[in-house]
Amino acid sequence: MDTDTGVLPTPLARIGMIIPAPNKICEQQFNALAPPTLGFHATRARIAGKWRRPIDDLAPHITEITGMLAECEPDLLVYNCTASSMQEGRAGERKILNIMSKATDIPAISTSAVVAEAFAALDVKSVVVLSPYQHNNDIIAYLAEGGVTTLKSVALGLTPDRYGSVTPDEWFQAGVQHDMPQADGIFLSCAATTQIEAVDRLEQKLGKPVINSNQAVLWGCLRRLRGKIGEAMPTRPLGQLFQTAL
Repeated sequence: MDTDTGVLPTPLARIGMIIPAPNKICEQQFNALAPPTLGFHATRARIAGKWRRPIDDLAPHITEITGMLAECEPDLLVYNCTASSMQEGRAGERKILNIMSKATDIPAISTSAVVAEAFAALDVKSVVVLSPYQHNNDIIAYLAEGGVTTLKSVALGLTPDRYGSVTPDEWFQAGVQHDMPQADGIFLSCAATTQIEAVDRLEQKLGKPVINSNQAVLWGCLRRLRGKIGEAMPTRPLGQLFQTAL
């Protein structure tokens, strides 16, 4: 906000984001951490947790919500659910993006795709995976398709309504506890957590890249919209992904 006039800044570009229905975290994080020249508009979808279904079964739902979200005229669409976008591997990810592209001609990305881009940009080939999920099997398989080996997997076994209850300090402590010296990086998987708030601190402690779902999504959005928003950066440090790979 312009403190002299009380006028909110007008975004130079807008993101339309699809998130799982129970997500209580996403909007607050993006609105606080994205540069003010980037606007976010989110819609909820029944795509994960108890609503998890094969991508083919989700197609009508994804089509409908993509069409609705497109009405606010975003410059980029994001399917922001790590678990859902990784559940059927690279082929499932392509299905989701194809469904969205048939519903509108607005470019679309998925959490899974930008996480893979982030690993490639930082030359991360092996990771420790930490998540709030019941298990990380789909995450491990998706990463393996892209040449990233999971050396250790830790799933907290929470239900979706509890994902946001884990504090940034608890994610920091988990990262320190479960780090392996031979791992190139840490992957904090899930878009409905406070993980992003622990990224920079963990990197300072461990001396290696830490990637989180929402961090990677914000990075992927900034990369694709540089032509509209210029060199704007997040409002606080979010790890070396933003320092070395934009």
